[in-house]
Amino acid sequence: MTAPAPTRPLPVVPAPDPVPTLASLGPPRLLAGLDEAPRLDRVAHLARHGGAPRLTAQELVALAEDTDLRGRGGAGFPFARKVSAVLEGMLRSDGKAAVVVNGSEGEPSCLKDTALLLHVPHLVLDGALLAADALGAQEIAVGVTRPDVADSVQRAIDERGPVGPALRVTLLTERFVTGEGSAMTSGLGGGPGLPSGRKIRSSERGLNGVPTLLSNTETYAQLAVAARLGALGYRTVGLPAEPGTLMLTVAGNRVVEAPYGVPLSRVLALCGLDQGQGVLIGGYHGTFISPADAQTATLSRAALAAHGAVLGAGAVLPLPYDTCPAGETVRVAHWMAAESAGQCGPCVLGLPALADQLDRAVRGGGDDALEAVRARMRAVEKRGACSHPDGTARFVASALAAFPEEFERHARGFGCGRPVTGALPVTGHRPPPAAPSAPPDPKPLPPQERLLVDWTLCRGHGLCADVVPGIIKLGTDGYPQRASMPLPARMRRRAQLAVRRCPALALRVQQAN
Repeated sequence: MTAPAPTRPLPVVPAPDPVPTLASLGPPRLLAGLDEAPRLDRVAHLARHGGAPRLTAQELVALAEDTDLRGRGGAGFPFARKVSAVLEGMLRSDGKAAVVVNGSEGEPSCLKDTALLLHVPHLVLDGALLAADALGAQEIAVGVTRPDVADSVQRAIDERGPVGPALRVTLLTERFVTGEGSAMTSGLGGGPGLPSGRKIRSSERGLNGVPTLLSNTETYAQLAVAARLGALGYRTVGLPAEPGTLMLTVAGNRVVEAPYGVPLSRVLALCGLDQGQGVLIGGYHGTFISPADAQTATLSRAALAAHGAVLGAGAVLPLPYDTCPAGETVRVAHWMAAESAGQCGPCVLGLPALADQLDRAVRGGGDDALEAVRARMRAVEKRGACSHPDGTARFVASALAAFPEEFERHARGFGCGRPVTGALPVTGHRPPPAAPSAPPDPKPLPPQERLLVDWTLCRGHGLCADVVPGIIKLGTDGYPQRASMPLPARMRRRAQLAVRRCPALALRVQQAN
């Protein structure tokens, strides 16, 4: 599909200091009006967009389905299914509900939501209020991690005056895992702001224990645009199967709005960049694609899936020719390890060990060191209280696959002679205790009981493996290798004994369905 011709430049200032002016690759929507003012206050917002319509819950679901609106925070979950799940949760509870706007961008390579909340906050609030009105929600909470963003949202709230549901913004701790769903609702509710480690959807029990519609900042802005344009108007841009526009953060310091289906090479050229040694798509839980693939790839879910990549939170990071890929990967791996929530073994022990082992390999540790890196990756996969260990392991695995000769040369002591320029941005290490909880296992569980490990409680005592050695096996770090294990009926009594003897109370038996 041929992308529309560029429109007038739209200045975007996602960081405290200005960044280069960029042009939209289609009819300006989310950023509309920024060619006339750096921030749209309530009056300018209404002059540009007009008032927001009101929708019933059924109309909201239909609009989201007709526009194929999906979450823009990483997982791309269909918004209509989220709304329907909250409605079902309300039926099972007392009818209360809440709406949460996830404005946390804990990854240095992402700035798009910051740009929206700094410059068009009313568009985001319109979408949240529209959803809250359709659901009959009693509260809207906006979670952010930057003081300037919190100030911008609070100004927008004050400009609106009294509204139906209670509307508030909360400044949360800035760390990578703050944006995980259960961590976000915990922080907004006055809790520690850490992932719960339990697979309880926010649509069932979220903010303050009520069914909660939780979605990303851009998702609500897209909803506000779609409600005004209608499904047909919204579909005039993008692809038939993936309509509308998406926000991208390019190279960690440029924000662009582009229609689905635009060539990746065109976005990079617009920003004065090329594909370099490869492009990291989806941020630090994402995937590298080769320079050749970057030349032909288009920005859509289907097209990127063919390259094993996903858009995630919209981060696009080309790796320039003048930097060392191996060194950049080590730098990010160390940063990701430092961003652990500090509440489960695979994060606290596994990620630092992975980063250290990768560092040793790159410093000339030999082929055995590279194999040890792969073993460390396997040791953390599918064992964390949230998806952070999985995402970090995926990032390292993708780098190893994208630059095999680079890592082999470094491991054998030859190196590449290039410096590490910081093309993959990281911030200073924040104090530890610091991505969509790890997705459920797609395979149906057999009709039998299971022995479960709660990673948020497990401390690696290892007593359980002595009590039920045929069920629990320990990894090299002393923690159980798996979080969920089939429990034969003949082993039930020993499993119950292990549950009672666990000093950390981290074991439980899940009843058969």
